[in-house]
Amino acid sequence: MFTVTTRAAYACACSQILAWGEGHGLALPAIQPVHVAAWVEKLGQQLTTVRMLFDWLVVGQIVPSNPAANVRGPSHVVNTGKTAMPTRDEAKALLAGIPTDALIGLRDRALVATLLYIFSHVSAMLGMRVEDYYPVGKQWWLRRREKGAKEHAMAANPVLQGYLDAYIEAAGIAGERKCPLFRSGAKGSGQLTNKAMSRAGVYRMIQRRPEATGLDTRIGCHSWRARGITAYLKNGGLLEHAQQMAVHARASTTKLYDRRCEAVSAEEVGKIWLHRKCREPQTKGP
Repeated sequence: MFTVTTRAAYACACSQILAWGEGHGLALPAIQPVHVAAWVEKLGQQLTTVRMLFDWLVVGQIVPSNPAANVRGPSHVVNTGKTAMPTRDEAKALLAGIPTDALIGLRDRALVATLLYIFSHVSAMLGMRVEDYYPVGKQWWLRRREKGAKEHAMAANPVLQGYLDAYIEAAGIAGERKCPLFRSGAKGSGQLTNKAMSRAGVYRMIQRRPEATGLDTRIGCHSWRARGITAYLKNGGLLEHAQQMAVHARASTTKLYDRRCEAVSAEEVGKIWLHRKCREPQTKGP
């Protein structure tokens, strides 16, 4: 099962290759491997999406064979993620700078902290209901549904628990267990609706809050996932545990969010000198 974001990306890629074929006068049965290879090379689109599309067309007996099956895509090696990540001080300043004298501010602080402390995708977080925040003994847990319908439960960090408790109490939604946890705001009223926030709404909030606190780093929703994983590993956490918490199938995916090497690189470039530093002249004793 794919997320809304993944389905939208696949639909976009499918429509692009169909439009490309139509622009070149190619009907579906006329598309050959050379055409798929030319399309991938020119536009750099996802070959996996095209293979899935033609597999579906073969099953439906619309085309006789899959022209993308034997096409090799361009080599693509990624050792670190491209998502911009706030520094530790920037993350602390942003959370502390969100005004909590209004309900919307309490919601935004709890939402950002949820992205940070449980390494969640924004779509999985927006799918959470009030009942997905629940106690087991004295410890509170958060349950979310990640890509591939993977349901994952994770203990709430004490800081996150405090933010969530304050938001839920102010919103008065503790008894609405089947309703969305993070809800959109009603325009001009400062109150919340019964509908979940949209991904676009979360992104606009994530962009608005750093600007209000004067942050220089341009961040998005995924930036908090990277910040959380990096902080966990820097504080002595194990990569295999970070992989489990992030619900990654491979440890190599989790490593893309590990930005500890960026701090080392920043320190090392300060050692690049074209000339030696002059030593202070030593004065001889009497």
